[in-house]
Amino acid sequence: MIDVVALGEVMLRFDPGEGRIRTARTFQVWEGGGEYNVVRGLRRCFGHRTAVVTALADNQVGRLVEDLILQGGVDASMIRWVPDGGIGRSARNGLNFVERGYGIRGALGVSDRANTAVSQLRKGDVDWDTVFSTGPRWFHTGGIFAGLSDTTVDVADEAMAAARRHGVRVSYDPNYRPSLWEGRGGADAAREVDLRLARHADVVVGALGLAGPYPGAVRVAADEVADALAEVATLLPGARVLATTLRNVPSAGLNDWSSAAWSPETGFLAGPVMPGLHVLDRIGSGDGFAAGLIHGLLTGTTLQQALAYGTAHGALTMTTPGDVSMASLTEVEALIAGGTAHVQR
Repeated sequence: MIDVVALGEVMLRFDPGEGRIRTARTFQVWEGGGEYNVVRGLRRCFGHRTAVVTALADNQVGRLVEDLILQGGVDASMIRWVPDGGIGRSARNGLNFVERGYGIRGALGVSDRANTAVSQLRKGDVDWDTVFSTGPRWFHTGGIFAGLSDTTVDVADEAMAAARRHGVRVSYDPNYRPSLWEGRGGADAAREVDLRLARHADVVVGALGLAGPYPGAVRVAADEVADALAEVATLLPGARVLATTLRNVPSAGLNDWSSAAWSPETGFLAGPVMPGLHVLDRIGSGDGFAAGLIHGLLTGTTLQQALAYGTAHGALTMTTPGDVSMASLTEVEALIAGGTAHVQR
């Protein structure tokens, strides 16, 4: 039986290591995707049984993505396989080239994902009542999947509504990506979609993305976070938890890292503060935070403890390459308890 199901795109990530995309001669290949990374972390670090609903073009590249998903322990039986038309005419698989950044040079992502198989999903393609009748306890999706095309918005809406009908808890991460909305209404269109979908959610991760008139419109200072989350709460009266990471970036390799949350029962809560966190690869850290938070909420911890799981797991995700977490639950709990980077023998 599956505990957590995610809906999203899974791409191949091409990583030039310490180099640059435009001068690279070799790349390390990983799998990754905002929604997928969450269930991957929930499986490999926290031990929950997870699955991903996605679509892939049925060729050797798609089968490589499937193999990486299986290596991550995530159930791949819900993948929708689509003919590629020989050379990707009808459908293709997404690629994501990512530089980790160094010092004053920030991380850089260049995605090649137009007309992918998953972006062509339409309402009715997935039998969501069958998916949720098998007993999952949690469903997660986000603004990256919703932003892939005009049809994926409806698919996410359909899936979230079905989850609610079946009593499955729902989480949503706005995860705004300007490149997905270029030529499609920009930030204003993204906000309209986020508000439409987030109203289905019990838990909104990355909730500060809904503050202000459109995504990225305001930079929220540390002493403004509580008021900003309260503002978002008025937009989403059905939400039971609003959570967010907080990051200050003195350099690509050194971040101040923390988190915060709000619920009707607790009001505003500040998460653990990790100043001067050394970063190897920041991509996927927000998804790592979401995985830890969901783990805490699934296992019945307090919201404060769930914030601690999320913050610690997100921090450890930044210490290894690739989108996905390589942390163990033992490491997460040791960090929560005040562990250090001393050698362990």
